[in-house]
Amino acid sequence: MPAPLKSSSSFRLDRADQPTADPVAEPASTLPKGGSAEPEVEPPDGDAAGPGGRARGPRTIDTSRFSIFIVAILVGSALFVGGYSLGARVATTPGTPASEESEFAPFWDVYSLIQNDYAGSPRPTQDQLIVAAIQGMMASLNDPWSYYQAPEDFANSVLNVGGQAQGIGVEIQLQPIQPGSATACPTIGNGCELAIVQPIPGSPAAAAGIQAGDVIVAVDGTSIDGLTIDQVTAKIKGPSGTPVTLAIQRGTQTINVTIVRNVYDQAEVDTRTLANGAVEYIQVSGVNDPAASQFHAALSAALAAGRKSIILDLRGNPGGYVLDAVKIASEFIPSGPILYQQDASGTQTEIAANPNGLAVDPSIKLVVLVDGNTASAAEIVAAALQARGRALLVGEKTYGKGVVQEWLPLPNNDGGIHLTTARWLTPDKVWIQGKGLTPDIAATNNGARAGTDPILDAGLVALGYPPEAGATASPSPGASASGVPSGVPSAVPSAVPSPSAS
Repeated sequence: MPAPLKSSSSFRLDRADQPTADPVAEPASTLPKGGSAEPEVEPPDGDAAGPGGRARGPRTIDTSRFSIFIVAILVGSALFVGGYSLGARVATTPGTPASEESEFAPFWDVYSLIQNDYAGSPRPTQDQLIVAAIQGMMASLNDPWSYYQAPEDFANSVLNVGGQAQGIGVEIQLQPIQPGSATACPTIGNGCELAIVQPIPGSPAAAAGIQAGDVIVAVDGTSIDGLTIDQVTAKIKGPSGTPVTLAIQRGTQTINVTIVRNVYDQAEVDTRTLANGAVEYIQVSGVNDPAASQFHAALSAALAAGRKSIILDLRGNPGGYVLDAVKIASEFIPSGPILYQQDASGTQTEIAANPNGLAVDPSIKLVVLVDGNTASAAEIVAAALQARGRALLVGEKTYGKGVVQEWLPLPNNDGGIHLTTARWLTPDKVWIQGKGLTPDIAATNNGARAGTDPILDAGLVALGYPPEAGATASPSPGASASGVPSGVPSAVPSAVPSPSAS
């Protein structure tokens, strides 16, 4: 069922409420992701936040003084399951089989009685009765990852988990017109304005020339004074291929910008160098085709620059597709199992590494950062790298999502269902459902001072480098300087001490 939009660092006008089916990471500050061959599951409500934040553009905002939200123009779900398969199965023999007519008789009796004799108000339509029946069947499974979605929600879920978004693609926030003002801003006007934090790279808004710091004053020729941020968001939302015109105040000028809503790829990978250029840090936010492609490009560039130490940050990654998890893990594992998939009959199928990975040379050292919101397909990547002795996991125990869903569209554009159809197991044939992966090196950011990242620092120490300036992580006396031993180290560094509250 759809989860409400969450308060966060900004409002993104390109995705909408993100229905969560339990453990799926619903990115509070990002828009839905789209799908194709194997989605993941979702973290429970409140467990979706990923690590860190992103640059917002030139404006400096005091988030303690006004509400900042994340807006989405789509309704979708960011799922983190063990994996997803996008299916298109349709019953080969629709209707009630002759051999089962007596079992289905009570169902049809109730349906007919409601249709013909129900005198209450309002009367449900035929479509409403059918949807209610489907929802009842899915609810009877008592499986948080198996559920029905209406047509628009289902389509947007598929889009969402695949690393895409639909809309104009901007982050907005309601703020005082005067910088530093303590004015409360529940609505636009009376000293408050709706500002663009930044256009999302590659989005229609970016292509149309929207800039960070622009102020929206009207939508489709109608002033937005007196409206809430949610009400403006509703005006800007709309189907792909349709235009919306924003009146933008830029400095002393007011200009009209017409933007055609469309589908665009999200940036799923963020990189930077650490340890004076010796370590490549790559953060992956989802597991889908754009993420796999962007990761491949980032890793290729790092290796071409001569870097031999890699930190792969999967914290807050809600997962995505099984086959894209295999692509990412295969960059470091030359052959053999990445995972096993076990179907409803108990049959286990090995899913092996793809050939020609970029970093299969063991001289390339790898650390993977994880936390309680590392889930589903992201756990597939982490589990494979840990079990195959290719990397150390650093951080906190992962979410523990070990089942696979298929996303099955129903005929006649009647929406679709998410149905658990398999388990996934690690290369050691361990099922992590409800247990998660235990890091080789335990570290936590709980209680850390602003501007520090003890988990990242523990990763640097594991690779043989000092922590970032200002951190206090210390190496384990038994840890290898390379940080990538074939097994679990004999000792692990203690977590960075929590500072006292100030």
